[in-house]
Amino acid sequence: MPAAERQRIGHVLGGLLDAVDIPDFARRVAAYFEGEGFARVDVLWMIGGSELHTRDDCVLHEDDRRLVEMARANGEWAVDAARGRIAAGIEVQQSGDAIGVVLDAQPALQARVRQQCDLLAPVARAVFEKHRLTASMRALERSEQLQSALFQIADMASSDMDLPDMLRELHAIVGRFMYAENFYIALYDDQKDAIRFIYLVDTEDTITRDPDQFLPMAELEHGLTWYVIRNRQPLMGSMQEIRGQIDGPMRDIGADSHDWMGVPIMVGNTVRGVLVVQSYIERPRYTAADQALLTYVGSHILTALDRKLQQEELERRVEERTQALTLEIQERQRSVRIQETLYRIAELSHTATNLDEFYAAVHRIIGEFLDARNFYIALLSDDGETIHFPYFVDQHGKTAESRRLGRGISEYAMRQGKPLLVDMTQPETVAHIEELHARGELAMMGKAAIAWLGVPLMLGERVMGLLAVQSYTPGVGYTDRDRELLTFISYQIANGLERQRAAAELKNAYADLERRVSERTMELSEQIEVREQIEQRLKHEVLHDSLTGLPNRAYLRDQLVRALAHRERDPHYRFAVLFMDLDRFKVINDSVGHLVGDALLKEVARRFAHCVRGGRDMVARLGGDEFAILMEVDAPESAMRMGQRVIDALREPVRVEGKELFTGVSVGITLSSPHYTSPEDLLRDADIAMYRAKAGGRHRIEVFDEQLHEQALQLLEVESDLRRAITRQEFEPYFQPIVRLVDGAVVGYEALMRWNHPERGVLAPGAFLHVADASGSMEAIDWQVFDRTLDCIGRLLQPGQYVNLNFSPRHFRSLELDQRFLQLIASKGVSPSQVRIEVTEGALLENPEQIGQVFNRLRENGVLIALDDFGTGYSSLSYLHRFKLHTVKIDRSFISDLRLEDEGGSTAVVRAILALSRAQRLEVVAEGIETDAQRRALLSLGAEIGQGYFFAKPASLDAILAGRKDDLA
Repeated sequence: MPAAERQRIGHVLGGLLDAVDIPDFARRVAAYFEGEGFARVDVLWMIGGSELHTRDDCVLHEDDRRLVEMARANGEWAVDAARGRIAAGIEVQQSGDAIGVVLDAQPALQARVRQQCDLLAPVARAVFEKHRLTASMRALERSEQLQSALFQIADMASSDMDLPDMLRELHAIVGRFMYAENFYIALYDDQKDAIRFIYLVDTEDTITRDPDQFLPMAELEHGLTWYVIRNRQPLMGSMQEIRGQIDGPMRDIGADSHDWMGVPIMVGNTVRGVLVVQSYIERPRYTAADQALLTYVGSHILTALDRKLQQEELERRVEERTQALTLEIQERQRSVRIQETLYRIAELSHTATNLDEFYAAVHRIIGEFLDARNFYIALLSDDGETIHFPYFVDQHGKTAESRRLGRGISEYAMRQGKPLLVDMTQPETVAHIEELHARGELAMMGKAAIAWLGVPLMLGERVMGLLAVQSYTPGVGYTDRDRELLTFISYQIANGLERQRAAAELKNAYADLERRVSERTMELSEQIEVREQIEQRLKHEVLHDSLTGLPNRAYLRDQLVRALAHRERDPHYRFAVLFMDLDRFKVINDSVGHLVGDALLKEVARRFAHCVRGGRDMVARLGGDEFAILMEVDAPESAMRMGQRVIDALREPVRVEGKELFTGVSVGITLSSPHYTSPEDLLRDADIAMYRAKAGGRHRIEVFDEQLHEQALQLLEVESDLRRAITRQEFEPYFQPIVRLVDGAVVGYEALMRWNHPERGVLAPGAFLHVADASGSMEAIDWQVFDRTLDCIGRLLQPGQYVNLNFSPRHFRSLELDQRFLQLIASKGVSPSQVRIEVTEGALLENPEQIGQVFNRLRENGVLIALDDFGTGYSSLSYLHRFKLHTVKIDRSFISDLRLEDEGGSTAVVRAILALSRAQRLEVVAEGIETDAQRRALLSLGAEIGQGYFFAKPASLDAILAGRKDDLA
């Protein structure tokens, strides 16, 4: 072959090798044959033995198709002499890749066709190899992109990215692999049989979906999404193609799309949701590969969404708990303020030199709690015919003169003998006032007053006057809470007024007793000094722990507020909070008694105090066996060293009353950081770290990090155990005797809840009560214990005895509480006189009107009511008579500190409670008696009934019955 020809052929073959893909190669081969003088050239090829393709998707003539099939059967060569057509294979490989040609050629040209095919065969092999390598490289690139996307999805689930941003990023990831301009994610809840469209982007459809709202599946019945979830099978194609894939009618929801693909998100055999992409424009349709990819990615998207939703739910619950704790702290602070106010009013009743001074001081005190710019005190004359206004302050300068009793609003409130709140901005209030006016019971109120609140001043059952505030300013009114507060304060004011009036009358009537008054004044001065000392001591006690003398939680919180403010002023200032909890303290306390436990806490407090640096660090007792340290730090290692000193301080045993006690401490540390803005956040995170240290083996130190939030998930397990325990009836009552102090005879029992856990044994409420309360399981557990307690009464009680059942405040939110309880008693064949209920003071404050009605109905049916933990709240003094209680139970905190030789402190409180109870004809039970000295002290004070570990610990019915048999033996 001449050199020029060889060069031409080489150039042509090189051009063939430059083909970008198989179709391009086929076009170039056809052009080559046509350049060699052949006519009607068709090039055909297959990849992997798939269907036959033609150049430029031309339709192959039916005779040519038969000729090709003959060539494939006859060694890749066939001739149609009649038509002058030849079919020849250029390259056929075992992998199924093949390329051939069909063209016009007379028999004389067959050898030339064969020559050309042999010439092109090596080039075809090279092109097929290039095609395979290119396809492999693209598959690797796609696999790498997919792996990167999955890593990105996993990272998003654990990042601080919020849910909307995460969903938009997931949309972008799907869009990398397929057309996804229109995309939505729907999550399915099989319990509700409903879905929510957590993410939806659509360029054509005007339907919107609330991402937080579940939509019943019935509203989407026979829609495409409905079919994907119901059949648990993907759907893909045009609307017409999809109609052939479903087994029922198809309902059009939203705009019709050119191409639609939806895949179910599966967990095992359960559908958890659906992913959908769709196109409204003419474009290449979705493929089976797209469907497989979307299904694969869907499971990872679901995992990421589950983690993110669980994280958001955890954060929501933490926020709710934080808010609840904040409200509780505010309520406690308000209680402290009110208690201080009572002391101030009581002090004023003794120290005010005249009534005008007393009135003005009372006005100032009330003004600290509510709007009192318009305030007056009205008093009835001794004969009850005239009303006087000894103190009247009005912002408009109005005055009030004494007058005979009429039909004014002040007289109306005093006639009713109960507080009256009037809000003239409320139509129903205006209508009520007009009705009273029409009946002649009340003269019309002046138009100027927008709101009016009056509370009668009561001395026993007698109304002596009225305390009132009013408002002329729009938007300034009074609430039921203000009414309750003013009512509470009014009792002390009434007593103070009576003392002041009595003092004035005595001074005017008995001039010859000036000397005795002077002596009495001296005594009062001494009492005032004592009261001031008591006030100082109370202030100290408010901020310090009574047992150890260390600062308490309130004091620590105040110092944390100061530390946070210091850090805000100086970013370089750093501090740390160490939260400490004694290990095995409850075991020690239960085994050797509370007195030894208290002595142990004192020694622990002393050792902790020696660990801190004077003037720079502070150690506080938060309650129980929990302590905390606030310290300045230069580096995190300083806090770690302090934590180690605390642990080392308890390595030596503690000797208490001849006993060697071993305990340890677990320490959680929170370091100051710009994101901390409240003391509660610092203490919460330090507490979490401490619990992790305790869980890790005790005697350890843990520094808080965000991963500790995951421990909260463990609470879910406890909640699940509780729900299973309710179903399995695992809760049972233990009974602690209530005895006569003089001889120890049992008069009744208190039923106490215990959890008979199948793995952990018998658990006291402290191990699960907080979880049950937070999860809403508490009421179901209580009713189970009530039911089992009533079943025990026949065997437990002897003639004249009774059982006390504890009712939490949550129960009294139900209007049918008394009806349900009485029906339960009747169904058990138990006499109501054998059952009493116990409530805490906190329960009386939530809804006093409703609770009073429940108490009345229970009492009318023979069920008596006892007030538990008496003395720990501020409402009981005013509510004892109102609720007509039968029994008060003195809180154990007063009994544990009882000292006969000390006339103050707990002794004075117990003496006062006993005196008040005798005056109100109430039965008194002293709780928490642990020593014979406490029993004897209570007897000397006049107490008759009590309960506590000194007499017996709570025990099951079987244990009590077995003990009776032993006593008889």
